[in-house]
Amino acid sequence: MRRTGWAAFALALSVISGSSALAGETEIVAKSTVVSVLVHPDAATVTREATVSLPSGASTVIFSSVPSALVPDSLRASAEATAALSIGAVEARSKPSAAKAPDSPVVARLKELRAERAALEITIDSLRAKLEMIKTYAKASPEKLGPESKPLAPAEWGAAFDMIGSAYAKTGEALREANHKASELDREIAGLAGAPGAPRGGLARDIAVGVEAASPGEAKIRLTYRTDAAGWRPAYRARLDTGDKARKPVLELEARAVVSQSTGEDWRDAALAVATLRARGGAAPPEVTPQRVRFLEPLPIPAPPPARAMARMGAAAPERPLVGGPEVGTQDEREPKTATTPSAALEASGYAATFKIAGPASAPGDGTAKTFLLSTRRLEPRLSVRAAPALDPQAYLEARIVNADEAPLLPGSVSVERDGAFVGQETLALIPPGDAKNFGFGVDDKVKVLRVPVQRKENEPGWFGQTRTETREFKTTVGNLHDFPVTVTIVDQVPFSENAALVVETLPQTTPPTEKQVDDKRGVAAWSFTLQPGETKELRIAYQLKWPADRELMFER
Repeated sequence: MRRTGWAAFALALSVISGSSALAGETEIVAKSTVVSVLVHPDAATVTREATVSLPSGASTVIFSSVPSALVPDSLRASAEATAALSIGAVEARSKPSAAKAPDSPVVARLKELRAERAALEITIDSLRAKLEMIKTYAKASPEKLGPESKPLAPAEWGAAFDMIGSAYAKTGEALREANHKASELDREIAGLAGAPGAPRGGLARDIAVGVEAASPGEAKIRLTYRTDAAGWRPAYRARLDTGDKARKPVLELEARAVVSQSTGEDWRDAALAVATLRARGGAAPPEVTPQRVRFLEPLPIPAPPPARAMARMGAAAPERPLVGGPEVGTQDEREPKTATTPSAALEASGYAATFKIAGPASAPGDGTAKTFLLSTRRLEPRLSVRAAPALDPQAYLEARIVNADEAPLLPGSVSVERDGAFVGQETLALIPPGDAKNFGFGVDDKVKVLRVPVQRKENEPGWFGQTRTETREFKTTVGNLHDFPVTVTIVDQVPFSENAALVVETLPQTTPPTEKQVDDKRGVAAWSFTLQPGETKELRIAYQLKWPADRELMFER
């Protein structure tokens, strides 16, 4: 009895390099298309599909011009056929014509620039390490810089200061120049990457799939592989309507996936999905190795250098649930309707989450970023005001939300808007399901914060070896100019010491904090309270430092 339905066959296969079709086998060149892509933050799994007519017996199906930016070990084949079908070896072949093609001037220049950029990155890493080492020595007291751990004579302190300062300035300037050159190289590489004749991943492979059919018939063969030349990152837009006495505040959080791939082949009208799990990370925790601690070896002190002006150090360049659109009220049919964008479908398990993009999707293969809507949530946030007056005299409005979805909110940039106006950009850290996050929404001009020093008193010892003390006190005044109550959090700092010879004592006039250690940061405390309309509140921080008179203090951040 002849089968009338599709019979599904799938087999995980090893990749055999350098093999060829057996004598007598028929080679069939198939026209394949990308039908689905699962994009991870650091890779993508691509599925291509081809429908072919197979003769009876053994054949080799060729998927031609597959992008070379694939991981050969990830090649897998499966099939659906009208007759019994078995799949044999899968072979990744290099195309000789592509291997022998000479580089265009653009390609050659790109190779030169990328090689120069890679070498420069090693120089930058070396300079950063050198600068950190100089910082380490700069934090040591002069009496610890002598050879063989002997105290350094006070007459030599100046030479030590000059040497460390000169080395810091010289290294900092070299690092600034290296970072500047790296930025110029990055700009030139980016410009050439989009120019005509630039490489687009290189269509340099044919994939051969060995099959054997029991009888002639049609087969739909799928080829799946992973490429590291693709990925996605989240981007968010947080829009806050602060409301009024008649309306509660509403926060609309829009999440999008920014997908880019540089395989050289456009993905056209494919079933696209993005996954939160990384594909290239380790599958097991790292092995813990023994850690040895030893004393820092002192720097040799050269002869005092001649007096000269210090070079000014340049700044180093930085390293770098409701789903769907907003609710629409009843409208007259003659009025224009607002266009909506369908959200992605979320599939979540206890360990991972995948968003399936609505409808067929496309992504260019030249590295151009393309965004897709994942979800839009309308939430009722809890508003409050937060200030850190020791660093910034302004108060900032915050909205606290809870991630009620089954999927985590991945780290990404957030475009922040308040009452229809753009107020800034924020960086979002990972928020697992069930966790909360405070979003900043710009300055609140109707909450006034003023921090002033009340006193700073230091005793001067009259003889060598006496203990020195210093008392500091600050007063912070917070006022609410709104016509409604406001919850306020003030974050401030009290120094701490890890040396038994240096004692930090909080004085009784300090206002007790509601949180003694914010985010597990020692010396960072918070005071939270509610201010009624027109109300003003004062906070005080007072502490005393005690240390040996022959030592100097240094405050670190």
